[in-house]
Amino acid sequence: MLLHDFLPDMKRALFILILLMSLTITTRAQTVVTGGLKAGGTLSSFLGKQATNYKSHFGFHAGLFANIGFTDRLAFQPEVLYSQKGGEVPALDLTTKVNYLEVPLLLHARAGEVFFEGGPQIGLLLGAKDQSDTYSRNVKGLYKVVDVGYVFGLGYQVKSGPGLGVRYSGGISKAEKPLTILGVRKQNDIRNSAVQLYLTYSFKAR
Repeated sequence: MLLHDFLPDMKRALFILILLMSLTITTRAQTVVTGGLKAGGTLSSFLGKQATNYKSHFGFHAGLFANIGFTDRLAFQPEVLYSQKGGEVPALDLTTKVNYLEVPLLLHARAGEVFFEGGPQIGLLLGAKDQSDTYSRNVKGLYKVVDVGYVFGLGYQVKSGPGLGVRYSGGISKAEKPLTILGVRKQNDIRNSAVQLYLTYSFKAR
């Protein structure tokens, strides 16, 4: 995917982040707020009863975050990320690529510059395709528009400057839409699963 393909989504993400930060600063004048950028690699696959043939697929994620500190040790961190997920079936020479606009809503517990994070995540489907060496097929219609999941991880982040982290992102909801075959409704048990390694740069807002 080229840069201009997801720039509109990044612009919407920036608007959402600015709105969140503005509301937070207005309603909680005593909090310490920082914002920043993050980007990294994603090793993803699918979990579930119908996902046994899938192997890991490499993609990337990038976006924005705000860190709203309530104390020196506790903060709330909403994020807006463009995230590539999916999986590969080597026996069929097939790669499934599923792209989301994800909004993690995380609680950060800090011990100095080291942090532990966890919380829910909502993903909005941007696109999906099956791809091989000989063809590419749009399969967005097979996937649910909203993907509900969770995140937990750890990392190192100074209040203003570079940082790094690693997290696991798991799906709670099933990624595919239910199908009706010969009058029988079937829901495949396929959920997103991803390990993300990322770099950050934080800007102190106030």
